[in-house]
Amino acid sequence: MKVSDFIAKFIENKGISSVFELSGGMITHILDSINQKTDISIITMHHEQGAAFAAEGFARISGLPGVALATSGPGATNLLTGIGSCYFDSTPAIFITGQVNRHELKREKEIRQLGFQETDIVSMAKPITKYCIQISNPNDIPRIFEKAYQLALEGRPGPVLIDIPMDVQRTQIETFFYKNEQKNQEEIDLAVLQKLLFDIKQAKRPLILAGRGIKASNSKDLFDKFLKQTKIPVITTLLGLDLIGFDNLQRVGFIGSYGNRWANIAFGECDLLIVLGSRLDIRQTGADTQFIENRKIYHIDCEKDEINNRVKGCVGIVTDLKSFFSSFENIYSKFIFDLPNDWVKHIIDLKLTWPDTKELVSEGINPNVFMHALSSQSQKAKAYLADVGSHQMWAAQSLEITEGQHFLTSGGMGAMGFSLPASIGASIALNKQPVVVLVGDGSIQINIQELQTIVRNKLPIKIIVLNNNSLGMIRQFQDSYFDSRYQSTLWGYNAPDFAKVSIAYGIEAITISEPNEINDAIDWLWNNENTLSPQLLQVMINPHTNTYPKIAFGRPITEMEPFAKPIEMEGT
Repeated sequence: MKVSDFIAKFIENKGISSVFELSGGMITHILDSINQKTDISIITMHHEQGAAFAAEGFARISGLPGVALATSGPGATNLLTGIGSCYFDSTPAIFITGQVNRHELKREKEIRQLGFQETDIVSMAKPITKYCIQISNPNDIPRIFEKAYQLALEGRPGPVLIDIPMDVQRTQIETFFYKNEQKNQEEIDLAVLQKLLFDIKQAKRPLILAGRGIKASNSKDLFDKFLKQTKIPVITTLLGLDLIGFDNLQRVGFIGSYGNRWANIAFGECDLLIVLGSRLDIRQTGADTQFIENRKIYHIDCEKDEINNRVKGCVGIVTDLKSFFSSFENIYSKFIFDLPNDWVKHIIDLKLTWPDTKELVSEGINPNVFMHALSSQSQKAKAYLADVGSHQMWAAQSLEITEGQHFLTSGGMGAMGFSLPASIGASIALNKQPVVVLVGDGSIQINIQELQTIVRNKLPIKIIVLNNNSLGMIRQFQDSYFDSRYQSTLWGYNAPDFAKVSIAYGIEAITISEPNEINDAIDWLWNNENTLSPQLLQVMINPHTNTYPKIAFGRPITEMEPFAKPIEMEGT
């Protein structure tokens, strides 16, 4: 069998129904094989970064590795941001790059390049992949692809990259498929689980901090069961927003640098914290972690070095979440948990005292009010995809995400330009059901070319551009630390009329700028004629609308702007 034919059949045999790519000379063999030998949909993007983000969106919805392909040289290097996004946010993905023929590789020669577009993508991608290899022996292909597939999914999921010279792709090999080898999990110390059970029963103010690791480990059903049994209130990270429905009585809210003020206060006041699927990074805890460390903390993580990394004094349980939930269920299923009513009432009172829609004093459309209105009328949406910037935090603070809806954003990489291409992968993984993109005027311009991909593939993607004609989050930073000198955020920056741009691509679009226009605009998105069509709604926001609340940098997470002031300049 021809190597490229084997690769095509391997992807199909794993149940991966779509791949994302931008064609180039060094991947033509593989693309032709996928087209001729399989039923896989080939989604052609307009930039390799878009292909990488689309593969990430597909993977986060499907649970299977997303696949993106690119040619050698600039095609391969354009994948790197998307590879990093998958790596930092624990998304399984297989990136396949074409390479020049083996006889054109410079190897150990002291020259920069031998073959045209020859680029050492393996050295560049190694720090942000779980496995990265250039294939020199065609007969290694079956073993390498199976190993790469397994590594992408096991433990903490992430991306792999396989670089394949063009002459290898057209070689004939004997065909065989390796079987998955299941790794045995280490047993969890029963005494630690019994101590956790005791501490839950003794706690007066317990909380669960839920992060993306729950979905990354395919443990959502087990997590739901754990919540139902223990009745513990839940705070979520940015990437964990879709783990508990907005109307679930155990949901507290979103925590972190721009978290709901009431949720951050509850975070600061709890006497027991159970961390599930979260790394406790600086965006979740703030720079000052001492206030968090004066309570009992159980941190469950599959990577031991994440435990007691930034936040000290945690009781660590090093295991995957599936093993944790299954082992703990054998103990807790025999007990009845009673949550202290005064703790529940206190959390409700905090929500009433600090409503998210009152944090801003803004002219025109209040973005937090808009998010509530949008999501309360968007039950047909199967997912929300937020880009990076002020709109991302307004979405996290105020979207009413219901059970079964997904929320995707770029967390660890924080990559502007993520949401539009990722929505393509997400919608395709959802069998072309509607999804909503929330994007700023700065972010959409990074991968705006993918509007044409949406049109060509007839995807029902609803694009909401929150246009404040600035890079608002950085502009707010400049107000705080640079005496309102707006270089590159207001000065030397502008944005087009995105409704006109959208119409040029063949997507219907309207613009609103007043609060009384919100409901009619949302109705326009979801009326029966438009539900399965792409649309763009441009929402004009005052350029000086801030994102509040925000941690006052250098202070505990419970002390937030605008009422508290930072005591040092933000370094991250």
